[in-house]
Amino acid sequence: MTFLILAETSAGYALFKAKDKKLLKKDDLASEMKTPEGAAGLLKLKQFSKFDSAAMALEEVSALVESKVSPMLSSLLDGLKDEKKASLVVADPKLGNAINKIPGLSLNIIADSSTQDLYRGIREHLTSLIPGLTPSDVSTMSLGLSHSLSRHKLKFSADKVDTMIVHAIALLDDLDKELNTYAMRVKEWYGWHFPEMQKIINDNMAYARVIVAMGMRTSCATTDLSEILPEEIEAQLKAAAEVSMGTEIAEQDLTNIRALAEQVISFAEYRIQLSSYLSARMNAIAPNLTILVGELVGARLIAHAGSLVSLSKSPASTLQILGAEKALFRALKTKHDTPKYGLIYHASMVGQSTGKNKGKIARMLAAKTSLGARFDAYNEEKPETSSEGRLGIEMRRKVESRMRHLEGRMQLPPRETYTPGKTGANKFELKTDVKKYNADADAVMEDAAPAIVNVVGEALKMDIDRPAVEESEDEEDKARKERKKEKKKRRKSEIEDAEERKEKKKEKKGKKEKKEKKRKSSD
Repeated sequence: MTFLILAETSAGYALFKAKDKKLLKKDDLASEMKTPEGAAGLLKLKQFSKFDSAAMALEEVSALVESKVSPMLSSLLDGLKDEKKASLVVADPKLGNAINKIPGLSLNIIADSSTQDLYRGIREHLTSLIPGLTPSDVSTMSLGLSHSLSRHKLKFSADKVDTMIVHAIALLDDLDKELNTYAMRVKEWYGWHFPEMQKIINDNMAYARVIVAMGMRTSCATTDLSEILPEEIEAQLKAAAEVSMGTEIAEQDLTNIRALAEQVISFAEYRIQLSSYLSARMNAIAPNLTILVGELVGARLIAHAGSLVSLSKSPASTLQILGAEKALFRALKTKHDTPKYGLIYHASMVGQSTGKNKGKIARMLAAKTSLGARFDAYNEEKPETSSEGRLGIEMRRKVESRMRHLEGRMQLPPRETYTPGKTGANKFELKTDVKKYNADADAVMEDAAPAIVNVVGEALKMDIDRPAVEESEDEEDKARKERKKEKKKRRKSEIEDAEERKEKKKEKKGKKEKKEKKRKSSD
């Protein structure tokens, strides 16, 4: 029975053979492995497979990190197929399980805590156990391999891509705040010169562009604003400029106002660019999550959780109230109802549902979103071979059909013609059919006389019977009021009885405490 040890180094794979079969059972193994002579006396190098290049070393180490058996390691272990009743010591238990699955190998894999002292000694005296290796070569190879491995992890890390989404949505929120602040400042500043313009132009972007193009309000009549405003609003603006109540400003003031307006325009253009970038990123990284809740809500969920992997680990109940932590803990503290939704409230499907069904739709959407996030996080398909959000489309269809069933609306079209968010069932269609006068419905007065008599008679009967109906309604109202009064009296009596019981209990407790005090004092 042979006892073998597999050691992974920065130079290659080393396979050692133990001279003592009961090596791991020694109590003084750590003390014997302290010196190079002791390590050489316990272990003997059987085979060493050297890495040919830095790229090959990186590929092999990446496979070891993922606990996979590479072709080079598999070829090294092929020489052990003839060994019978052999034991192989491995540092990683997962790698040991992968080695066990290689066909033709019948090895007893050992990968427990008893091997730590052995591997510590091998790493410490590696140069003395493997001939031809110098300490300087090992240190340079270890340093280069560690740098290349870190670079490789950073390049292919999913968290790195998630970080781009987190920063993009945070910047988008900051841009919205700054853009609103700057636009308000522009309106307040230019409003001293042309106050009527605020009521005519509501859009911040158009307001800033008009300021840059027009300048002083006196030049409004000679400025062409057809590229910025519709004809009606342009005519209204020019009419208001002639009779404006604003104050006069200097050219230097206008220069500063124009500079601020240009900043608003540049911010708005960059926001559009950033929004399209975020949409493209979300469709590439989390297509199913994007189809279910949209780009902005999906990005905010990822940012709140920290990464897509962290979001996928959250259950549906956590995802439903993600973003409403303050309200949740406040409700738990005060023993009130917990919130039904957090960030997911801003999803389009929750907004489309009616008030009483929002909680149900939010719960179902959170469950489907959790599944979609897990599929996006752990799906190993490449982008060109992926399903492009088919799972998200199917789950969104289920949520929409459930929402329509709750609200009693028309069902969705077949799956072949279904597109998420574009069912067309609620679109308004203008009816252009004009109703014409129907001459055949006319009646001669002689024929209509009996009908008129009948109608007048029915109206008279209704007038006669109306007081009786009103009296019956008054009696019902009086009966309802009496019932309400009786209920209030019962509640008051119940509250008074409960208070009396509490007082009696307090009196009994007080008497018992007095008796106990007397007993203690007598003792």
